[in-house]
Amino acid sequence: MDKEEWQKKGDGHRQRLRDRFLERGLDSFSDTEVLELLLTFGTPRTDCKEAARQLVTEFGSFTAVFEASIPALQKIPGIGPKNSFAIHFVQEAASRYLKERLAGKRYLHSSAEVRDYLLHSMRGLKKEVFTVIFLDSSHAIIDSEVVAEGTINVNTVYPRELMNKALSHNAAALIVAHNHPSGALDPSPQDRHLTRTLCLLCSLMQIQLLDHLIIGDGSYSFADHGLMSELQQECRELVEKLR
Repeated sequence: MDKEEWQKKGDGHRQRLRDRFLERGLDSFSDTEVLELLLTFGTPRTDCKEAARQLVTEFGSFTAVFEASIPALQKIPGIGPKNSFAIHFVQEAASRYLKERLAGKRYLHSSAEVRDYLLHSMRGLKKEVFTVIFLDSSHAIIDSEVVAEGTINVNTVYPRELMNKALSHNAAALIVAHNHPSGALDPSPQDRHLTRTLCLLCSLMQIQLLDHLIIGDGSYSFADHGLMSELQQECRELVEKLR
């Protein structure tokens, strides 16, 4: 097969992938095929099948490919600057889409979408980040914002700054979340201490702290495990004593 015939064969394969997506969506694709089609946008005249296979093999899963750093991606043969850029661009575009999809929605009806957004934006990060979701009095979502990075504890999450942001958003309730780069989901003593501090501060400011989520290999909810209700009752009692 000469070069021209090889090119025509490759063009035909890529077009069949595009046609299949338009007809049947991504459910008809394997993880490798999804990556292969994505890579063709960065290098449209190159056979991307083997590079896609090696991405999944090297990083272990489809999700891990999108969480990999640009230098790590470029170690894979066939993944150069254009392809690594395309992968990261899709990751960031998806994060923006998931975030903006939440605006105005009520948390009680959209908790699964909140978790999808947090899992997408926080899982796999190499450092801890602390995100706050601001809600109005009907628990409709106003906005979300990363307010701290690094080792998350009561010393790095500044309560005054957090309350100022809540007031600037006219927030009546908050959901907070941070990630564990190790993937572990169990809350540490520091996580519990931080949650208690924030719960007490919110009680004093008449703002509800609805939940604290930990993102790792999945998600952990303080509310789902009954810890938020215990802390809220404890904080209410303490606030009453202070009045």
